[in-house]
Amino acid sequence: MAITIHLDLMLVLRKKTSRELAHFVGITEQNLSLLKSGKVRGVRFATLSRICEFLECQPGDILRFELGDEKQT
Repeated sequence: MAITIHLDLMLVLRKKTSRELAHFVGITEQNLSLLKSGKVRGVRFATLSRICEFLECQPGDILRFELGDEKQT
């Protein structure tokens, strides 16, 4: 079981850049990059709310649950 992140897709669909999103949310572009690559172990609801506000979407548009083996790091 794994949660996958489809933030790049939403950025493309909304014609927005990672830089614009990071600035709006108040996080660094490096932290946003880690989030987009799925290399984070969690995300604050406040951060997720700001992302959804900026992209005018729902959390389910960004996060997906997929069955299968979850990699342990």
